[in-house]
Amino acid sequence: MSDSLFGVHAAALSLGRQRMDVLASNLANADTPRYLAKDIDFDRALAAQTAVADADADAERLQTSNPLHLASAGEGGAPEQVWRTPLQPSADGNTVDAQVEQAQFADAAVRYQASLNFLDGRVRALLTAITGQGS
Repeated sequence: MSDSLFGVHAAALSLGRQRMDVLASNLANADTPRYLAKDIDFDRALAAQTAVADADADAERLQTSNPLHLASAGEGGAPEQVWRTPLQPSADGNTVDAQVEQAQFADAAVRYQASLNFLDGRVRALLTAITGQGS
């Protein structure tokens, strides 16, 4: 039900938080030798989550008869992390470029805030519809 009320923004918030965690980890390890910078392909992960949600809405979920059976594609779990290609690798093998990571984090934070603002507006509209007055 929340998917029909809030659209893609509920999934976007969850993925955005996970991506900001990965980017913060990169920044925290900027001076760690041989640390490889990671990221989440946000667009691909969001498309995968919304495809699973659409498939679940249209058809029944695959049922397994044994706990050892594999889950269907896209079920649960964290989004796939990808290695960031360094613009200029360092001598100690660390691939974190602090300026790139800060820019990516700022972009992710702006997108996260946009989803929060949309959800806030949607909740206010629902409250107005329910109570008949603004909050």
